[in-house]
Amino acid sequence: MRDFTVTKAQDGLHVVKASLEAFPQLKSADLFHALKRRDIRIDGKKINKDMAVKTGNVVEIWLPDELFEVSKKAPAKTSEKMYEIVAETKGLLIVNKFQGIAVHSGKSDIEDTLIDQIRNNTKFKEAELCHRIDMNTGGLVLIAKNKAALADCVALFKSDLVTKRYRALVLGEPDEGEPAVGVDGTIYKEVTGYLEKTKTGKVYIHDTKQLGDLDIATKYRILKVFNGAGPDGENVSDLELELVTGRTHQIRAQFAHLGHPVIGDGNYGRNKVNMHFETADGKKVRYQQLFSCQIMFGRIPSGNMHVDVSGKTYKIKPDYNVRLG
Repeated sequence: MRDFTVTKAQDGLHVVKASLEAFPQLKSADLFHALKRRDIRIDGKKINKDMAVKTGNVVEIWLPDELFEVSKKAPAKTSEKMYEIVAETKGLLIVNKFQGIAVHSGKSDIEDTLIDQIRNNTKFKEAELCHRIDMNTGGLVLIAKNKAALADCVALFKSDLVTKRYRALVLGEPDEGEPAVGVDGTIYKEVTGYLEKTKTGKVYIHDTKQLGDLDIATKYRILKVFNGAGPDGENVSDLELELVTGRTHQIRAQFAHLGHPVIGDGNYGRNKVNMHFETADGKKVRYQQLFSCQIMFGRIPSGNMHVDVSGKTYKIKPDYNVRLG
């Protein structure tokens, strides 16, 4: 989901035309389909006709993230480097991906992706992704230097020898879940549920398992609380999260379901909440405040080429960009 506020210059325009001005990468056909599905809202009210808008109206467009990021007809390219290499091992690059870049092209035919940049900017022309993170999530990604390194890294994931931890700013102070212990003995709470993935890529969380649902589990702890930073005086919490399962959009969808959406999340967050926050320089918060901040390796068997990272931890700080009082 994305939203925009109608300007004076857009006053009187029909919602489709105003939306195309706000997001020129969208297609009018997608917008008309969204109208039919009542996936466009004006000031929170769902509409199904291409009606005129007025100055100050807030228009919400509930379409998949990838439609907003690039045009499928003319994929965006950039010479700007969108990552930094944190560490290099015999078979891996541990990369800090910046927000706003896709890790791979997928269904959107995006050309300038993280894996493309790695292949173009380094000597590792056969580099492969070991796992994925969302386009608008920043942080650590494991890149295999070649297919053999990828196979050995995949084996580590299958053997639960790779643990990923995230940081996130969420609304409120979560207290749900049962006591749990992380892989290194850190004390957490663990929340569980069931995830439904739709054909559009969006997911829904259920408390009771339904046909086709996947089990999910996340461990978390509160590192810091920002008192009264929310739009109605709610607190905001800085969380550390350890993934037990690694499903699509798991953290964002699960914590939104619990009533603690990630700040800046356009899909699962709340429009009122997101509009309240600004960046340090007074601009609208563009990306969800969620970062892959820590990757921990267990005891790796000697036959695996990644034995050189056995027992090691790679860590970065979250690049939060939101003013909290």
